[in-house]
Amino acid sequence: MSEKFNVFAHRDFSLFVAVCFLTNIIAQTQGVAVGWDLYERTGSPLALGFVGLANFLPVLILFIPAGQIADRYDRRKIVEASLAIWALGTAALAAAALLGAGATWLYLGCILTSIANVLHRPARDALLPQLVPPEAIPNAVAWNSSVFQIASVAGPALAGIAIAVTDSAASVYVFNTAAGLLSVVMAAMIKARGKRVARPPVTFPELFAGMSHVWKTKVVLGVLALDMFAVLLGGATALLPVYAKDILHVGPAALGWLSAAPAIGAFCMALYQGTSKRPVYRPGVTFFWAVAGYGLATVVFGVSTVFWLSFVALMLTGVTDNIGVVIRMTVVQLHTPDELRGRVSAVNRVFVSSSNELGALESGLLANFTNPVFTVVAGGVATVLIAMAAAKVFPDLRKMKTLAPP
Repeated sequence: MSEKFNVFAHRDFSLFVAVCFLTNIIAQTQGVAVGWDLYERTGSPLALGFVGLANFLPVLILFIPAGQIADRYDRRKIVEASLAIWALGTAALAAAALLGAGATWLYLGCILTSIANVLHRPARDALLPQLVPPEAIPNAVAWNSSVFQIASVAGPALAGIAIAVTDSAASVYVFNTAAGLLSVVMAAMIKARGKRVARPPVTFPELFAGMSHVWKTKVVLGVLALDMFAVLLGGATALLPVYAKDILHVGPAALGWLSAAPAIGAFCMALYQGTSKRPVYRPGVTFFWAVAGYGLATVVFGVSTVFWLSFVALMLTGVTDNIGVVIRMTVVQLHTPDELRGRVSAVNRVFVSSSNELGALESGLLANFTNPVFTVVAGGVATVLIAMAAAKVFPDLRKMKTLAPP
C-alpha cells in the first residue's frame, strides 16, 4: 500500500489515533460508571436522564466559541488544554465517589468533563485532515472509527468488571484521571500544527459561519440532521442500567458487556470499511438504509427479555450506526473548507450531543412517566419512519454517487 493511503505511515496521525483511543476509553468507562453509580443510589430512570442534560448544557452554551477557537488558534494546543480540563473533571468524579458525596457532585463532574469535550472535539476533528493527504481522508476516518470502536468495546467491559470487583465506581474514575493525564502527554508529541490564519475581528457572520455552511450544504445538513434524530429517538443506551437490573436481571459486569455490544458490532463494520478498497456505492441511499436498520435493531432490543438476544440486537445497532458515522464524517470533512472545519465541527458536535445527551434525557423522562420498553420500542419505530421521510426531504443526499472529494 502506498504511503499516502497507509495512514499509519504518518507519525502524527498515529499519535492522534492513540489520543482518540484514550479519550474514548475515558468517555465509555465514565458513562457506565456514572450510570451504575446513579441508579444504585437513586433507582430512578429520571436521574439517568439528567446525566444527559448535564452533558448537553455545556455544548449548547460553548459550541460557538469552541468553533471559533478551533479555527483561530493552534488546534494541537487546544487539544492539549482541553484534555487537561478533562482529567480535572474525572478527578472530581473520583473525589465525589471516594468521599461519598451526593449525586449533585456527580452531575457537576459530568458538566466539567463535558466542558472539556466541547472544547476538545472541534479542534480534534479539524486537526485530522491536516495529518494525512486529502485522498486518504476516507481511510483515515474509517481507521479512526475502528480504533474508536475498539475503545468502545474495551471501555464498558473494563468498567463493568472494575465495578463488580471493587463494588465501587471510584476505581473507574481514578483510572480515567491517569488516562487523561497520559493523553495530554501524547497530544503534546504531535508535531503537526494548524495552519497560521489571519485573526480578523470576530463579526456576527464569522461567528455563525459554521451554521451557515451546514445550512447551505444540503448533503452535510442531511447527514447531520438524520443522524441526530435517529439517535435522539432510537437510542437505548441511557436505559441500559434499567434493562440490566430490572428486565434482564444481570449485574454490573453484564451491564458492561451490554454497553460494549454496539461498539463490538461497530468495530467489525469499521474494520471492514477501513480495509476495503471498494468505494461506498450510492452513499446517500446506504446512509438512509443504515439509519432504518438502526431503528429496527432498537425495536428488537426493546422487546427482548433474553440477554443474548439483547446483546445481538445492540451489536446490530453498532453495525448500522458505524456505516452512518463513516459516511457522515467523510461527507462533513470533504464538503467543508479547512478554514471552516473548526466551526463546522462545533456545529456537528451540537447535532451529536443533541442526539446522545438530549436523547438520554428524553429516554429518562419518557421511561419515568411510561415504562422503559415502550420508550425504546417507540423510539425505534420513529427512527425507521424518519429515515423514510429523510429520503424525500434531502434529494441531494439521496442522489450522491460517491464519497470522492467534490
